[in-house]
Amino acid sequence: MDQVDVTIIGAGIVGLAAAWQTAAPDRRVLLLERHESFGRETSSRNSEVIHAGIYYPTGSLKGRFCVEGNRRIYQLCEQHRLPHLRCGKLIVAVTEADEEQLEDLRQKGEANGAEQLQVIGREQIRRLEPAVNARAALLCPTSGVVDTHSLMKFYEASASQAGAEIAYGIEVQRLEPTANGWLVGVRDTSGDNYEYASRVVVNCAGLESGELAAAAGIDQDAAGYRINYCKGMYCRLGNGKEKLTRSLIYPVPTHSGSVGIHTCPDTGGGMRLGPHDVWVDSIEYSVEANLRETVYHAVAPFLPFLEPADLQLDTAGIHPKIQKPGEPLQDYIVQHEVERGLPGLINLIGIESPGVTASPALGSYVAAMVDDITL
Repeated sequence: MDQVDVTIIGAGIVGLAAAWQTAAPDRRVLLLERHESFGRETSSRNSEVIHAGIYYPTGSLKGRFCVEGNRRIYQLCEQHRLPHLRCGKLIVAVTEADEEQLEDLRQKGEANGAEQLQVIGREQIRRLEPAVNARAALLCPTSGVVDTHSLMKFYEASASQAGAEIAYGIEVQRLEPTANGWLVGVRDTSGDNYEYASRVVVNCAGLESGELAAAAGIDQDAAGYRINYCKGMYCRLGNGKEKLTRSLIYPVPTHSGSVGIHTCPDTGGGMRLGPHDVWVDSIEYSVEANLRETVYHAVAPFLPFLEPADLQLDTAGIHPKIQKPGEPLQDYIVQHEVERGLPGLINLIGIESPGVTASPALGSYVAAMVDDITL
């Protein structure tokens, strides 16, 4: 039977980063992806924002990995000439009640390690973004956007150069613990089945991560690993209006934890608005016919130049959330399951936003966990 040291399941942006940083000359690493290429689900259907680390509870994995990842992604982009924009972010307060929240957001961000945060007034906002209506804003200079396809392509190439083997069109059907690791059963696109042994298995399966944990013998509901689907939908801004702002423009987040519908500039000079989030029961990427009206009414208070005719329906993506509707935001789960009697299994569950930003830090964290198991 074939033998590998580490199997990483899922070639989204985090799985790719983990494969890159886990690979070593004396370690056989195999990255499996059921689709024909990388990043076909959540990793390619998001806002592409490089987050600063403002929204997450102090001490959380989200906050920690976001701040570390923010610095590292800019370094990677500059070193390897990956398309990105260090455009900054304004979290804008339109009402007095909104304005009262800005200082709390600044303090939360600074507690996480976010840098250069500053609450600014109307005149400073006008100098930065003349077309934006706000009485105050939290300025986040380290926020930006990255071309996620280019970043994933870099991770893929780096993983291959470091010795990782990447297999597309391979779906995991079976995970069974053994005395020395795991028996992994897979199926290829022609329907043929194979089995091999792996010392370590890393579950980076995103939307299917809860199901994969269940396949390894974990009760999803008892563990809090069941993934709930939240679809985020976007509109494309046109008619020249995409040129009227340069920064990421966000509203003050809601009490439910949503960061709200915001501007999403891209590295090609375009602009989307979104996401508008709705909970769904299945993975599907349709966009609601009335999305333009929803987006328009959400952003009109701070983007007064906008007209409904400036918006066209665009894309949708699914957030893999471990909280249910109405429940508070949950932190990432990154867990070696040795205490559940499953040594060698590392689960990454609920890796939603800021997953793109956190990816290099998550990759390093997984690599360190693998080292602890295999050394």
